[in-house]
Amino acid sequence: MGEAAKFNAKFGKKVVTAPVSEWRKNQQANYGGNRWNDQKPVRTRDASVDVRPEWVVKGQITFPELQKLTMEVPEGVDHYTCGKAHYYEKQFDRINPKAEKKLERNDEAAFFKVTTSDDPIIAKLHDDAALKDVRVFATDQILAVIMAAPRSAFSWDLVVNRVGDKLFLDKRSDCSTDFVTNMETANDFGDEDKDSLNHPFKLMQEATMINQAFSQQVLSKTEKPVEFAEPRGPFATAEETPAPVSYRYRTFTLGKPPKDGEVDKRVKVLCRGEIDGVMKGKQNEDNFVRLYALNEIDPKLTGGIDWRQKLDSQRGAVLATELKNNSNKLAKWTLQAMLAGADLIKLGYVSRTNPKAGEQHVILGTGVYKPREFAPLINLNIGNAWGILKAIVDLCLQLEEGKYLLLKDPNKPVVRFYSVPTDAFDEPDEPEPLPEEDDYDERD
Repeated sequence: MGEAAKFNAKFGKKVVTAPVSEWRKNQQANYGGNRWNDQKPVRTRDASVDVRPEWVVKGQITFPELQKLTMEVPEGVDHYTCGKAHYYEKQFDRINPKAEKKLERNDEAAFFKVTTSDDPIIAKLHDDAALKDVRVFATDQILAVIMAAPRSAFSWDLVVNRVGDKLFLDKRSDCSTDFVTNMETANDFGDEDKDSLNHPFKLMQEATMINQAFSQQVLSKTEKPVEFAEPRGPFATAEETPAPVSYRYRTFTLGKPPKDGEVDKRVKVLCRGEIDGVMKGKQNEDNFVRLYALNEIDPKLTGGIDWRQKLDSQRGAVLATELKNNSNKLAKWTLQAMLAGADLIKLGYVSRTNPKAGEQHVILGTGVYKPREFAPLINLNIGNAWGILKAIVDLCLQLEEGKYLLLKDPNKPVVRFYSVPTDAFDEPDEPEPLPEEDDYDERD
């Protein structure tokens, strides 16, 4: 079974009833079991990857622990750039609910989600003598998952390869982190029927398609793009047409400079960041931009804010509802933009043409934000995000050489480290059942 197929089967397929207190039992006995404040079933989610019985837990860290951390990190330094950044087409700023525009798909363009260890540029930079002090290698997508971890509701996993004194933070092919989530942090949202339009995995497929389509459609087809040092991207073959994405390889230094006599505990991280396009600023300067699309499902199911009615007059209310339902996604997008050195985030507001069908969509509007100004609007503490990354990296650097799995527990605010065989995830295997909840409790 492929990884995507496994993931398709994992969300929301079990429902169990929460334990009922003695007081509640008495209330139900005295007044009947259908009172407004009765406890409703609690959804139990499965992990994003099947945990093998032979995998050993090497450690864990809880979300409350992570939320206490903070760190200031200087701006990243560019070491290599490649690809072409196309200009944003300003006509899309004139779109509104009364002048909507159909979302168009381009299935010929190839999007690449190449993991760290498979990136030829990262391999080249790893061997660069000028970067010999870099100890951690990753992508903006992977780092953002870690930095926004306390906001995650769904399970996710990352692969940690400890090679000598270096760390390569990787992902599995076609894993959950390759998808754009929708309604992840909403209260008990999602249809349990795997064939339903609103099943969590179907929503992720829809949101991912929308983001890819939006990021291509809003770029100019006629204006000459901005070319980086190496105009062609590193992943496409001669026969493939890559999507208009360019890349910046940047380093960040985590930790405070040592005082006299202190050991230098700083860690340098090299990150591949993505740039989706360019926008002209007020002084006609070029601003790098990340392009993302929020998508409306059905206002009757998602909070009662109808974008066609409220997007122009109550944009703040729309964004507040999105923050409630998609807190993790918005945080990851903002962090990815900052890691890539993007000057702006361009948000599209995309809705289903028919709430009961997920194939056709329209763009209802757009908005633009600076990442560091957008972060406070979504209650994202950048210092805390850096502190989380430093804590996870420090824990990984304490591990012996080998391969490890970093797994967010599907039902608890905990991230665990598992030691796994070096050939784990090389070939898709038949899924193994997760340990029972009691097994987890014994390890806590």
